[in-house]
Amino acid sequence: MLRYGDVITDELRRMSIARRSRGFEARGVRHWGVLAKTAGALFIRSYERGERVHLAMVSRGYTGTLPVIDEVTASRTQWAYASVLPVLALGVCLLGWTL
Repeated sequence: MLRYGDVITDELRRMSIARRSRGFEARGVRHWGVLAKTAGALFIRSYERGERVHLAMVSRGYTGTLPVIDEVTASRTQWAYASVLPVLALGVCLLGWTL
């Protein structure tokens, strides 16, 4: 989703360049209609791009779930190592509140 945000901002930038190349410059309330139409066009373009990406994924065998090759579970020691930093952060937070 974060990567798609970059795609949307690039699309918005291209639309803005196209408007400016035609001499449009938003200066007030009178131009809100044009900006609203731009937002609608951006939504439609994003939706259509999402459909194209989904169809490309389906044509490559995407079924909606990721394939599981090996069932991997974390051991108790891995959970212990992973919990060290949050427990230390909680300790520092509690120590800060008491001082």
